[in-house]
Amino acid sequence: MMHLITGGSGSGKSAYAEAQILALNGERRIYIATMYPYDEESHRRIARHREMRAKKKFTTVECYRDLEKAEVPKGADVLLECMSNLTANEMFWPDGAGKDTDVRILRGVEHLRRTARNLIIVSNEIFSDGIEYDSGTVEYQRTLGKINCRLAELADGVTEVVYGIPLEVKRT
Repeated sequence: MMHLITGGSGSGKSAYAEAQILALNGERRIYIATMYPYDEESHRRIARHREMRAKKKFTTVECYRDLEKAEVPKGADVLLECMSNLTANEMFWPDGAGKDTDVRILRGVEHLRRTARNLIIVSNEIFSDGIEYDSGTVEYQRTLGKINCRLAELADGVTEVVYGIPLEVKRT
């Protein structure tokens, strides 16, 4: 089963995704973390989140790029958070995928789908603020949108979380 969960910043999408993976009652829970720690504050935040997840019996796998190389035990329940960080890392890191970001990420998702018992992917809804951005940001939005659309096609379920309220968009 693959489930895509989207929402804006602070919407509650992460808490909802975590609750969904916990409800599966699997023996192995893997959290694929994509946020790269840029400064001391991000290191502290990551350590705090890692500790919280460990209490819920998650094993954390750091994966900033090359999702296809993520080592995940066969049959695990996997929570990937978040697609927007992974997309930015692939697009903008010197050794990232660049213009092939969508292809590389979708290959990685296919790898996880083959390996995981269940896969829950969190992504941000960044498309409705109405602000005009520079060309690099517009390209990032376009790429993330393309990835999100493909993930929604592949997913068994799609949920948008708005103000802490999960709205089921797709269920198969």
